[in-house]
Amino acid sequence: MFDNLSLKLEKAFQTLKGQGTITEVNVATTVKEIRRALIDADVNFKVAKEVTDEIKEQALGKNVLTAVSPGQLLTKITNDELTRLMGGSNEEIDLTGNPAVILIAGLQGSGKTTFSGKLANYLKKQGKQVMLVACDIYRPAAINQLQVLGEQIGVEVFAEPENKNAVDIANKAIKFARESNKRIVIVDTAGRLAVDEEMMNEIASLKEALSPSETLFVVDSMTGQDAVNTAKAFNERLNFDGVVLTKLDGDSRGGAAISIRRVVEKPIKFISTGEKMDAIDKFYPDRMANRILGMGDVVSLVEKAQQSFDEDEARRLNKKIRKNQFDFNDFLSQLEQIKKMGNIKDLLGMIPGMGKALRNIDVDDDSFKPVEAIIRSMTTAERENPEIINGSRRKRIADGSGTSVQEVNNLLKQFQDMKKVMKTMNKMGGGKRAMNALNPFGN
Repeated sequence: MFDNLSLKLEKAFQTLKGQGTITEVNVATTVKEIRRALIDADVNFKVAKEVTDEIKEQALGKNVLTAVSPGQLLTKITNDELTRLMGGSNEEIDLTGNPAVILIAGLQGSGKTTFSGKLANYLKKQGKQVMLVACDIYRPAAINQLQVLGEQIGVEVFAEPENKNAVDIANKAIKFARESNKRIVIVDTAGRLAVDEEMMNEIASLKEALSPSETLFVVDSMTGQDAVNTAKAFNERLNFDGVVLTKLDGDSRGGAAISIRRVVEKPIKFISTGEKMDAIDKFYPDRMANRILGMGDVVSLVEKAQQSFDEDEARRLNKKIRKNQFDFNDFLSQLEQIKKMGNIKDLLGMIPGMGKALRNIDVDDDSFKPVEAIIRSMTTAERENPEIINGSRRKRIADGSGTSVQEVNNLLKQFQDMKKVMKTMNKMGGGKRAMNALNPFGN
């Protein structure tokens, strides 16, 4: 999402390349480019001006150390200011109450229902008893959608399709949750195409009746400053507790993510990408600032690995590598684990420096499909003993996987090269260190 902004900020810092000192002239030029980049990214003009004025003031008040260039210094100052602008630190959702009630609000099409399912799945994975409530009484498809999502993630959905009173449905759901020992209730509400009095009255009535522990406003980040203005209107009436930014993987300029905290003075608590139920993350301002400035986000990458990788499977794999018994079944298993972590390009972008390298490269989740097809076309014996795969077998595997013999040859060669590296590392005593580096559980 931030590709264009990252590129323009990178160009802004290049104006200081070769400069030995910070001066009012070179800082003014760079800050002007930073402000232009922020406005082009659809950041609120007033917010962009305030931030760049602060960057300029801080830069002129600092001496450049011998080991730090003016460009590096200004990058650090900009990083700090972006972090502060987006909230400074992560803020957790409030889950107190019997049950804790999370009220989801937003415009139609913002991704409320999908996010409700994602949040339920996120909390369920933490061992919490969760229930979803369908309170969109105007759009039957919304009730059906929530029920499908609930079935997909194994979370109960309370719904009364014939009932046209959202407050009544919600109250019955709370009573049912207490009786069935559900600790968290997520209430998906109706959206509208625009802010209107009827919508505001209904969502306000729901909040008054339920006294939720948390009210989250879902914003489609692709709508830019319109999202910020809508959030402001909702907040004035609803006084919500936090913001959720959806569709961050879309072709948006990112202005909403950067300026919404300053405008509505409420924290961004979650970000959401894609349609998969595990495509949800807590929002960390410092990590987002790092990604905007092309510094990567290694902490989030490690956390995703910890959530996705099976500890017992990691130990089993560790033992096989030490014994030089790693085969195509293990390789396929690791591909499945990586795919669980989320969008491949987003994951690679979390590695420092990779965001810039991938800027004009199309990397998608289909990248592994040819490899998977080749492995799945192998027999059990071939997966366990790749050395038996001769010419005729390669032809059969290529035909079965819809690939070419050359692609099969390339995969076999890469696999053998990888096994040689593993064998060499084991002989040198580096196998355990390598696996600890790859294994997020470190054992």
